[in-house]
Amino acid sequence: MPDRSVFFVSDGTGITAETFGNSILAQFPTRPRHVRRPFIDTPEKALAVVDEINGVADSEGRRPIVFITLVADEVRRIVTGPGCKGFVLDMFQTFVEPLEEELGVKSNHRIGRFSDASQSREYNERIDAINFSLAHDDGQSARNLDLADVILVGVSRSGKTPTSLYLAMQHGIRAANYPLIPDDFERGRLPASLAPHKRKCFGLTIDPDRLAQIRHERRPGSKYASIENCRYEVGAAESMMRREGIAWLSSTHKSIEEIATTILRDIRPDRLIY
Repeated sequence: MPDRSVFFVSDGTGITAETFGNSILAQFPTRPRHVRRPFIDTPEKALAVVDEINGVADSEGRRPIVFITLVADEVRRIVTGPGCKGFVLDMFQTFVEPLEEELGVKSNHRIGRFSDASQSREYNERIDAINFSLAHDDGQSARNLDLADVILVGVSRSGKTPTSLYLAMQHGIRAANYPLIPDDFERGRLPASLAPHKRKCFGLTIDPDRLAQIRHERRPGSKYASIENCRYEVGAAESMMRREGIAWLSSTHKSIEEIATTILRDIRPDRLIY
């Protein structure tokens, strides 16, 4: 399957269109060129996007794939009409209209997922969770750890920070993260600030070779990045987590989404229900 351009066109941020579209495209052996066009909420903007799509179709010699989430009929008709040379997949028409018929009610046709963010309790909880995770990144603060939903522990560069931020941004989880360092291994126990919250801890580990590769990019030629030190730290961290009864998994071959879902399943299963 030849590579080709894929447009994600939305009257909001485009997150829904891109997330869903990428999930579908992942089933095919192709590396498309992504073109994001958010906030297409007027006929004039729609016409400009159609011109861009048509220009790509002419220059590439094949029609682009176009995922759209457009609510306003006048805007949607322009992109889905015969004047557009793209292969258009209308996600709202595919799912919303059949659901309207099944449920026997009309959808609110709200433009954009975040149009009423200031009134959303869930949105404000996510903002609070992001601020919490930033304040408690990399062991910066031990204050208010009793408010944490989860505390990620593991050696430096094992994926704690991106996982913490993903949990906060996507699920409103107050996630702190704390690095395990050689001093902790010499003492043979968790840092004192974490001991009262051990039941909230979840560990991340990583293959030592992969860890050395990551650390060399940050501090090449250092003891911190040496394979011997990486093997020692990973082994010591896994032994400590096993001894303390802390659940853990390897981030070596798992995506952030997979890691976060596993943590939610084990720590906050209620967050898997919306």
